[in-house]
Amino acid sequence: MRSTMTPTCLACGRSDQETPLVRLLHRGVERYICPQHLPILIHNPAELVGKLEGAEQLRPTDHHD
Repeated sequence: MRSTMTPTCLACGRSDQETPLVRLLHRGVERYICPQHLPILIHNPAELVGKLEGAEQLRPTDHHD
């Protein structure tokens, strides 16, 4: 069953009418993030604590620069 709520970025709250959104599926829940905030999910997921359930358990990517 799809929600009738307008999709919004879990980091900034902007809607798909304001910015492109990438759809995520995490713990069975569909969420969205905009391209501007996708690096937070990849490199610093702790910033999403309180916005994404279980974010405190996500590990940032290892850098091999």
